[in-house]
Amino acid sequence: MAAKHTFLAFDCGATSGRALLASFDGASFSMEEVYRFPSKMQTVDGYLRWDVREMYRHLVTCLDELESKGVRPDSIGIDTWGVDFGCIGADGELCALPRAYRDPFTAGIPEKVFAKIPREELYALTGIQIMDFNTIFQLYALTLANDKDLRTAESILFMPDLLAYMLTGNKVCEYTDASTSGMMDQGSRQFNKELLKRLGIRTDFLLPIVQPGTKVGEYKGIPVIAVAGHDTASAVAAVPAADENFAYLSSGTWSLMGIEVPEPVINEESARLNFTNEGGIEGTTRFLKNITGMWLLEQCREVWKAEGKDYSYPELVAMAQAEASFPGRINPDDPRFAAPENMVKEIARHSRLDRESLSDAQIVSCIFHSLADRYKEVLDMLQGFAPFKIEKLHIIGGGSANELLNQWTADAIGIPVVAGPTEATAIGNIMMQAKAAGLVKDRWEMRKLISETLKVKTYYPSAISGSPSVISSEVEKSNNL
Repeated sequence: MAAKHTFLAFDCGATSGRALLASFDGASFSMEEVYRFPSKMQTVDGYLRWDVREMYRHLVTCLDELESKGVRPDSIGIDTWGVDFGCIGADGELCALPRAYRDPFTAGIPEKVFAKIPREELYALTGIQIMDFNTIFQLYALTLANDKDLRTAESILFMPDLLAYMLTGNKVCEYTDASTSGMMDQGSRQFNKELLKRLGIRTDFLLPIVQPGTKVGEYKGIPVIAVAGHDTASAVAAVPAADENFAYLSSGTWSLMGIEVPEPVINEESARLNFTNEGGIEGTTRFLKNITGMWLLEQCREVWKAEGKDYSYPELVAMAQAEASFPGRINPDDPRFAAPENMVKEIARHSRLDRESLSDAQIVSCIFHSLADRYKEVLDMLQGFAPFKIEKLHIIGGGSANELLNQWTADAIGIPVVAGPTEATAIGNIMMQAKAAGLVKDRWEMRKLISETLKVKTYYPSAISGSPSVISSEVEKSNNL
């Protein structure tokens, strides 16, 4: 029997974090959640900041609890959201709590950057979509403000690298997080220092970029591995695909749809359509687009709760199924749905039916159908860029459990939808630790192992299944989780 290996994944989200412990024997793995903690922001000096010290304390508490139970993982990996960073002083200490991307201190900053570096040139160099909170805009805002923490920093570390530093005392800058910063050159896959110098941003605090799988150091003798630190990169690493002919949809509050390609896709059309090129494992590029996801439904639920209607998710799915033929549609990515005062009323007003109100069931049906239609639009765009034929859409993350939306998506796009795993981010984190330990050789072996271990469902278009608007799924593998 193959030796058992144990890996610990810290999956830190923008609202909460979890620790998942995996047991791995080289042929299959099992995984359980062993700890959960909040990711807190606090207002300090008028700015929203991440309480990273509290997050670190939770990591240590988790490790202490495991040690008290006689559990000693073979390694540790950490993934988080992107773009945010902490400043480390010459004394090795954190200068201040990291700024949070939700803080509006970068409002209007991109336009100031474009006055020095045209938008088209910035995209051509970095391949990253323009978002106010990109790291380059955060650094420029702090530079303009003569921020003392940035001025005196010896180095800056992205969030997963910062937490790894707090555990080990060693600094690295991992590729997948660095790639989302808006300041990495897509040719050299290192930071474009000349670009930053044109903005007057210091470059001496930037570390060389390393690839996922690099050992950072140790915590009490336990290796800490720089996995794919950006959570979406870890999630895509866990797509159980057999070959390159797939697109992925990381589905949750927000949806990220893209393809995995060996080189970035940067041209006028990708810029016009606001696609982004982010780092993946083994030097790949995640060419993707952000899509509004279940945010629409979550905001409607808040409205309904205030009215005394606390619908469960099974109830919402049943409501949508009952109104499957409802013709109302919206554009989920229309800015009017970003933060409306009342999402239910906003959807009713703009559902292309010229009605002032819709039933709750019609609202849910409208959301699901509109998301499926939007997924088709973006998938068609991706096919125009992909150097291969897209034959399947893999849906991963929490949204992959929505069977009705999966089926409607398959009906809309006309190709099979493979749903699962829901815990893709943590699984990708764990698989990169297994790869660093030499237990799997590459991403395709990782994906084969995942597909053979986990339960996924395939949803076929109604034209194939013969049953329109009903769920047609097939369990492909047993679930060892």
